[in-house]
Amino acid sequence: MADRVSVTIRIGGSLPRALLADFIAAIEGEALTDPLGEYFSMAHITGFGPLELAADEVAWGRLETLEAFCIDNRLPFERWCGSYPGSWEAERIVFDGAADPRSYTVTDNDIVVVTEPEVRSLGTFEAVSAYLQSASLTLPPLTIVDDGEQGHG
Repeated sequence: MADRVSVTIRIGGSLPRALLADFIAAIEGEALTDPLGEYFSMAHITGFGPLELAADEVAWGRLETLEAFCIDNRLPFERWCGSYPGSWEAERIVFDGAADPRSYTVTDNDIVVVTEPEVRSLGTFEAVSAYLQSASLTLPPLTIVDDGEQGHG
């Protein structure tokens, strides 16, 4: 049986209406809820902020189908997963909608950790500061757009 932990994901950007059914299927396939434990409904996409979802007991702390959908469709996201003692540390994945997703070691409270080897590699306080800033996105609201409308993310 897979190691299982809690996860959260925040998703923003412009989702073409033609992809909405696939997006919903990915969310439902991951059995995600809102932060209060209610299963996803269209009412959660308000257009005023990123979509926030969570789940407990997620195999390896990954939302592979949903993350792949977001990457393929350039929807920026941040995903956190808790640590699993003896197997992995807590992690934050950041995808800005353009570059490859980036992984950061974090605490179980989602605070970015910079290890001694990383500090030595980065070399300066300014570089460490830039690294820490790159671990957080200001996600745009998740909006549904009609086909042909401008923009993803």
